[in-house]
Amino acid sequence: MSTLGRLYRGETRFDFIGKSKIWFLISAVAIAVSLGSMLFRGSETPCASLIKGLNCGIEFKGGLQLRAEVPEEGPLGDVSDLDVISAVRDAVSDAGIEGAKVQVATQGEGRSILVQTKTVTPEQREVVGGAVSEAVGSEITDSSQVAGSWGQQITSHAVRALLVFFVVVGLFITWRYEWKMAFAAMAAMIHDLLITAGIYSLVGFEVTPSTVIALLTILGYSLYDTVVVFDKVEENTQLYATTGRRTYRDSANLAVNQVFMRSLNTSLSTLLPVGTLLFVGAGLFGASTLKDLALALFIGILSGSYSSLFTAVPILAMLKEDEPRFRAAEQRLEKGREAAAAATTSEEPVTADQAERVPARSRPATRSRPPARARAGSKKAKRRKRR
Repeated sequence: MSTLGRLYRGETRFDFIGKSKIWFLISAVAIAVSLGSMLFRGSETPCASLIKGLNCGIEFKGGLQLRAEVPEEGPLGDVSDLDVISAVRDAVSDAGIEGAKVQVATQGEGRSILVQTKTVTPEQREVVGGAVSEAVGSEITDSSQVAGSWGQQITSHAVRALLVFFVVVGLFITWRYEWKMAFAAMAAMIHDLLITAGIYSLVGFEVTPSTVIALLTILGYSLYDTVVVFDKVEENTQLYATTGRRTYRDSANLAVNQVFMRSLNTSLSTLLPVGTLLFVGAGLFGASTLKDLALALFIGILSGSYSSLFTAVPILAMLKEDEPRFRAAEQRLEKGREAAAAATTSEEPVTADQAERVPARSRPATRSRPPARARAGSKKAKRRKRR
């Protein structure tokens, strides 16, 4: 319990930076899995020819989207969701449109069907709408079509927004701190972006504009958490590293220990409402927009909390240790430790066995104290002389 208390107060001395190889290995495995899923796992509507694993919505790829209720008294009212999806997909295929994406959303006690296809002509749109309406036994409640050119424009705007974000953040951190901190912060944000996109690819969730908004939000959260840690690192550097009392690595490790619980508390307090959106709003009520937004936020906050402590700071320590002033300070501290160790070794007490092995002549002479009578006589003689 005392260790937890010291951890909560930031008084622990765990060697987080010394175990940076472990943190880098964990991040490398997570990024490798994410990239493998995005590059090699196929999806129904891939975002690009290179990125095959991300399932982009019609807002980015363009296409037709239809929505209709599935009444209980209709032909598909008492069948399972998989049977509903199969029946609607067959109906769309019979209408001449292949590769339709069909989803069933549960809203309270009722169900609705969402159909997404490639871009079609107005005549094909009427035929597909009639086929879906006949299959589920209800009218189409929502019908919208996005042109492919508009989807490409949205995609380019989203990529441009991410690039502008990275450039502005890099310039600001370089101006406020230095370029090495900016590099470490950018590496942490790219780490969070890749892992979040990889999880999206693994679970097969659709990438929508809500997902892009969530990505920008988690990048801002990750940046905030990283800058807080960097500020503490800079404070410790001015107190210890520049004065030669600690190495830069030790100062950075002290900063991680001091802000660990603060970062953990912030992450938990943020994850609670986001988890409510994800598991209650999307899971129980079937709100697809909430699902897209909350999943990206949940994954990104977890990844950002990890990367700000265990990715950004170790990278920064590796970059800063090579600077001449910190290398010289580390060498001075190492010499001081060696001198202290040598002094401690030379002052070790001699044991009784070692003393017996030393010859009598080589032992230091010890003055024996005169007996009490002799001391008393010498004092009387001194008094007579004074008289």
